[in-house]
Amino acid sequence: MPKTGDLRRDEAVIAEIVAFLRENDVKSVAAMDGIFGCPHEEGIDYPVGEAYPHCSYWNGRNRFTGKLEAD
Repeated sequence: MPKTGDLRRDEAVIAEIVAFLRENDVKSVAAMDGIFGCPHEEGIDYPVGEAYPHCSYWNGRNRFTGKLEAD
């Protein structure tokens, strides 16, 4: 793991992802240039219309901008 703790830039992790994509004959991927909101899914990990109770950083933040939203 890199000293920064950022796995998105770890060469070994990237190599494993590339190998997985090749092994599964992936034709295209979409990627964000940064973290895109809480990874927990509304309606699956927590009820629709509520905040995920174990992710205090993203509660009340806009998924796209990361900025706090006014109530």
